[in-house]
Amino acid sequence: MSTDGETRPAARLTVLTGPSGSGRDGVAALVRARSPAVWTPAPATTRPRRDHEVDGVDRVFLTPAEFDRLIAVGGLLEWSRAGPHRRGTPYDPLRSRLAAGDPVLLPLDLAGALLVRAAVPDARLILLHPPGDMPDPVMAGHVEHTVAHDLTERVVDKLVGLFGSSFLAPARPRVRG
Repeated sequence: MSTDGETRPAARLTVLTGPSGSGRDGVAALVRARSPAVWTPAPATTRPRRDHEVDGVDRVFLTPAEFDRLIAVGGLLEWSRAGPHRRGTPYDPLRSRLAAGDPVLLPLDLAGALLVRAAVPDARLILLHPPGDMPDPVMAGHVEHTVAHDLTERVVDKLVGLFGSSFLAPARPRVRG
């Protein structure tokens, strides 16, 4: 008996980045819907939970003191301030998923993507930009791929293709005979 997973490459961290309003969160959700093996971490935040949000699923809701403690112990891969609140990516769950071989997709703004690149040099950065706009040459020099966000389904198709074997579903035994 053989398994398809014997030659699968190691999972990797892929960051989908782009300017505010580029649609990176919506595109990431559609990529996950097409590739359920892909994991997207719930960001940590100090803002209050909204009625429809589930703690630990939509976001990890922390007090400012809890957030400060995570920063102090290196528990956030990256973090930023948005008005009076802060948000960041918890590092331990992400490391665990990558160690288990799960592909990880992380939608972040441009500054967050560069912080991830500094912490995880082999992370793959993909820049999502409006159609017709050429990416800033400085930013384009930091990413492996640029994708124009014209039609959402076309963007998702392109991203799933770019992710290739990093985003395969878990291998299942195949019986020959």
